[in-house]
Amino acid sequence: MKLELNCVSKQYSQDFWALKDFSLQLKPGVLGLLGENGAGKSTLMRIISTITSATTGTILWNGVDIFQNPDAIRENLGYLPQDFGVYPHLNAVEFLEYMAAIKGVHRKEAKTRIEELLHVVNLYDVRKRAIGGYSGGMRQRIGIAQALLNDPKILIVDEPTVGLDPVERVRFRNLLSDLSGDRIVIFSTHIVSDVEATAESIAILSKGHLLHHSSPDELLETVQGKVWEWNVSSSEVQELRKKWMISSTVRSGGGVLLRIVSDESPSNDAQLVSPGMEDAYLHCISSHGKVRQ
Repeated sequence: MKLELNCVSKQYSQDFWALKDFSLQLKPGVLGLLGENGAGKSTLMRIISTITSATTGTILWNGVDIFQNPDAIRENLGYLPQDFGVYPHLNAVEFLEYMAAIKGVHRKEAKTRIEELLHVVNLYDVRKRAIGGYSGGMRQRIGIAQALLNDPKILIVDEPTVGLDPVERVRFRNLLSDLSGDRIVIFSTHIVSDVEATAESIAILSKGHLLHHSSPDELLETVQGKVWEWNVSSSEVQELRKKWMISSTVRSGGGVLLRIVSDESPSNDAQLVSPGMEDAYLHCISSHGKVRQ
């Protein structure tokens, strides 16, 4: 099972490319697609899902060109878009029965599959409750259930944790990890901690370009020896932001503790510390000139 993207680009106007020369090879596991809003993540999701056509490039699913034969991937695809709409007056069972009919799942098979999925997404006990009364996290989980109705080999989820409370975010991330197994899961987000907790590989996008693709450990290695903590006075912070990449600030009684990503020490008073995923992400973006202070 293999998904290959070769020099995929999407041009919306003469001077705007939402995606440019994007190449990647994917095998089963969770890929965290990380980037700021407008980086091109949703465009890429829609192209893989054959909702949007690419301007140039090819995508091969097990060697088959999906632009020439879109059904090859559609029958193996589950998709949860960023703006997932539900029918608020339907309960979970009714909604999933409706979605199964649209997807062409046989009625008898759908009944068994729906019961299984409601247990998987932990909604079985509220299956008769109208979806309009569900929390944001519950709606996202019913969204995952509909995406899994056809038992897809590729599962695409676009910004699924936006707006969820911390408990629901953790539950949803754990669910994605559990679902990976023998399928390709593409998890798009701008929330670094979600990728750090879930993904087996990470792809960083900025302004339509793929900047980096590796395992989380390999990404962290790129910023070893480049993260510093430095105590400064509150009055210095704004001026220091103009000079250094500051990943976090923590106020204390003695001033402000800055966390700085830099190849060199910002001060003799600064202490070298272990990097985190957000430090690595910011270093990757800034080293390609994509971050503005």
